[in-house]
Amino acid sequence: MKLEQGHLVISLDFELFWGVFDVRTLESYQSQLEKVSEIVPRLLALSDTYNIHLTFATVGFLFAKNKEEIIQYSPKTKPSYSNSNFNPYRLLNTIGKNETEDVYHYATSLVEKIQQNGNHEIGSHTFCHYYCNETGQTAAQFEADLLASIQIAKQQDISIKSIVFPRNQINETYIKICAKHGILSYRGTENHWMYNTHNTVHLANTKNRIFRLLDTYLNISGHNTHDLELQDGVVNIPSSRFLRTYNKNLSFLENQKIKRIKRGMTHAAKHKQVYHLWFHPHNFGENTEQNFSALEELFLHYKTLESSYDFQSKTMTSLANLAKS
Repeated sequence: MKLEQGHLVISLDFELFWGVFDVRTLESYQSQLEKVSEIVPRLLALSDTYNIHLTFATVGFLFAKNKEEIIQYSPKTKPSYSNSNFNPYRLLNTIGKNETEDVYHYATSLVEKIQQNGNHEIGSHTFCHYYCNETGQTAAQFEADLLASIQIAKQQDISIKSIVFPRNQINETYIKICAKHGILSYRGTENHWMYNTHNTVHLANTKNRIFRLLDTYLNISGHNTHDLELQDGVVNIPSSRFLRTYNKNLSFLENQKIKRIKRGMTHAAKHKQVYHLWFHPHNFGENTEQNFSALEELFLHYKTLESSYDFQSKTMTSLANLAKS
């Protein structure tokens, strides 16, 4: 569906250790996770300065005030992954009692800051960082997880209307389940083989990783700007670009990375399409100042496009509502 103007959407996968528990140890990543309590308020302040609206796709566990609430809201039907390493519930015996004890698995105060700000959206990143295309889990288990995510948010007066699937694992059957429970939009993937998340083994192979890295700096997959697409009653707002964070070893390519994103934003503004940028708050836990500098440069470019082409910033839900109106 065509829009009357171009739009910028920025979604953040807000997950803390629940997003990396199966690929990292806490000890190897805790310094980055500890800084999230500083990064989220800075993201809110910087975005408000430029009148940019963020969508925080939040893992349901992070809403919980304590371990008892995690257990209370956890669905009885849990994911039965063939690979038990993907199961986050196995960690519950090892985490702290609440956010005061454990800033790696709880984020009650940060969720409240986002909610009280009023300019941004809190969406779902599923309840337990659920992997929709891994073997063993079922549609019934996903539905139970989604309902848990909606219910734990509701007890904080937050209405969940958008979803970002963990690891961008899109499952068409599950989109219908989302529609059934009032979800209006989801973040799809770039339309290119290197971003195909249906085959998770293929996605993780060396060839795909190399091409995705190159695509950060070179226009291999295109601008990935999009018109909106209604799929099974849910608006698909596909990803345009993952904001890969500053890398000292590749610092000589940093300007090229930013230029690639700016060109995509400009293309979206000129052609009245959507540019969807995404990243994780914990990505900014290392090389923090360089990452915020890059983000502000993109925000400044947004203001230029707003002035020249009436380019607009929207949360996922506000854009979905616009598309359905």
